[in-house]
Amino acid sequence: MDEASQDRAAAVNRRTVLKAAGAAGLLLATGAYAATPRTRYAIVGVGSRARMFTAAITGKYRDRNEIVAVCDTNQGRGALATRLIAATGASEPRAYAAADFERMIRETKPQYVIVTTTDAAHDDYIVRALEAGCDVVTEKPMTTTAAKAQRILDAVKRTGRHVRVTFNYRYSPPRTQVKDILMSGEIGDVLSVDFTWLLNTVHGADYFRRWHSDKANSGGLMIHKSTHHFDLVNWWLGAQPEQVHAFGSRQFYTPATARRMGLQSHHERCLTCPEKAKCSFYFDLAADPGLKALYLDNEKHDGYFRDQCVWRPEINIEDTMNVMVRYDNGAQLNYALSAYDAWEGYHIAFNGTKGRLEHRIVEQAGAAGASEVQSKSAGVSTRIIPLRGAPRDIEPWTGTGSHGGGDDVMLGEIFGDAPVDKYRRAADERAGAWSILVGAAANQCFETGRTVRIGDMVTGLTAPDVAPMPDRTAAVPMPLRVRIP
Repeated sequence: MDEASQDRAAAVNRRTVLKAAGAAGLLLATGAYAATPRTRYAIVGVGSRARMFTAAITGKYRDRNEIVAVCDTNQGRGALATRLIAATGASEPRAYAAADFERMIRETKPQYVIVTTTDAAHDDYIVRALEAGCDVVTEKPMTTTAAKAQRILDAVKRTGRHVRVTFNYRYSPPRTQVKDILMSGEIGDVLSVDFTWLLNTVHGADYFRRWHSDKANSGGLMIHKSTHHFDLVNWWLGAQPEQVHAFGSRQFYTPATARRMGLQSHHERCLTCPEKAKCSFYFDLAADPGLKALYLDNEKHDGYFRDQCVWRPEINIEDTMNVMVRYDNGAQLNYALSAYDAWEGYHIAFNGTKGRLEHRIVEQAGAAGASEVQSKSAGVSTRIIPLRGAPRDIEPWTGTGSHGGGDDVMLGEIFGDAPVDKYRRAADERAGAWSILVGAAANQCFETGRTVRIGDMVTGLTAPDVAPMPDRTAAVPMPLRVRIP
């Protein structure tokens, strides 16, 4: 088989695997379904991030899927997960320690492994699952560094297995609508993008009290949070990033800020803090039954505190970040993220050869916040401003449920039927790698001050399947002639 034929065969195989993740069984090379009536899943990492997947498998999609095993570094959380799954009426899965991962695969024979561990551990479990003969569904970010991304890409090539990365933002109706507008060619070819994301002092602060506050665990917000956003831009543009330059620092979540707020300084955690009564960032872990059961009640097993002080000096992730990216189609991105804002959400503008598309979502109106409003038209605005003619506001697409309805659409595709999707929202290991490499490059820039080329970070990474974008040879409005007296 020549190289072109191999590439075509690999692309077909990727699409087959992604579609199979939403089918009732695993589609074999012969075209026949596996004999088992349900697709078998094992979940590694059963903290709060696993709940979306367990709820889908044991709820709406239980007729097609089952959880046969769970695995966690904390035996208390593993035991809790099995009890909660059994309480839904589903068969109780077997619980395994993290050290027994391969034994879990051998004994329970899952077809898929769902990875929802600490971000820095994703690559380890992904690669081990692939090598054990399983395909993988992983939470984003796929991993945290370029070297770990290379491990995953090499394992995919070596095993012939693939990875599904759950970029649920792609499936949110108003964000899919933005993709639809860009695909229509109404604003022509996109030349530049301005993208600002704001985290308020409820959600934003939470990253600084959890394991995410150590960059060795999370890759920092450039990886853990911004991989969502870089993936959106990659997918919206249908292009791949080439060069990155960035600045980042920690300016708000510091001992100095605590002192400015009238606190003595920092403490170990909220639960035992002597200044909790006057700290507006106090977090009562015991007040949330779900978090209490997952974390507070299981501290004795691993010593992990879910309510660490946000003012600790040992925090080593940034809270203020600015990134510039150049894409292979010539487009340029200016991106900003801050984690201490008065409201939460984002605004983005695409500047094209025929006009401008402006899009904004307010997820929480204030620091205290209400629930997400992105599924309601009041929280979403989308506007097209042509180079010639009057601007017009677009009635936003809406949905229900978390992430503006995006979760339900994505989960239906993974665990239910997988209809043909003209937007190509399903993401594999290639899209997972492209998204984290922007953040990893930004992290390098923070340290060195130098521009980073994505092509120097990994080898063998190809473009993911993308939806067709406008023809760059299309006509562009002529400049307006102005007479200067």
